[in-house]
Amino acid sequence: MSILQILFFALSAFAIGSAIMVLISKNPIHSVLWLILVFFAISGHYILLNAQFLAIVNIIVYAGAIMVLFLFVIMLINIKKDSEPQKQFLVKLLGVLAGGSFLTLLVALIKQTAQIEGRQLLMKDGVIGLIHPLGKVLFTDYVIPFEISSVLFLSAMVGAVIIGKK
Repeated sequence: MSILQILFFALSAFAIGSAIMVLISKNPIHSVLWLILVFFAISGHYILLNAQFLAIVNIIVYAGAIMVLFLFVIMLINIKKDSEPQKQFLVKLLGVLAGGSFLTLLVALIKQTAQIEGRQLLMKDGVIGLIHPLGKVLFTDYVIPFEISSVLFLSAMVGAVIIGKK
């Protein structure tokens, strides 16, 4: 077993364990903190796939900005255990059916991966996902759509500030 496989299985176990802790944590703030750890494990998977740009964007955007937003929302709405409504039997039954369907899908995917295990999934040149080739393509071939999207984001920020001032 190579070091990459060991890292993959360790990151996978860490991500699955953290995701389970997101679900079973009683405190919603603890759930958000566990979710941040899930995002870090996913960023580790991106690094193993030689996609450093995606790993860094995942950490900055999701583990940073989105999770801070989640924390603010949770703190603002002040969730209490006794104010939470009780779930109906039908909702619980649908949850069990959806979970069972998802488990069946996962088992089918695991069986299917045994068939494609021998294939190499990475590209031969090894530069897919690196920041330099991505920036070169972005600022040469796709410079017009990039600039249009930056103007769109700028106008959205100005609109948010104007709406927020009211």
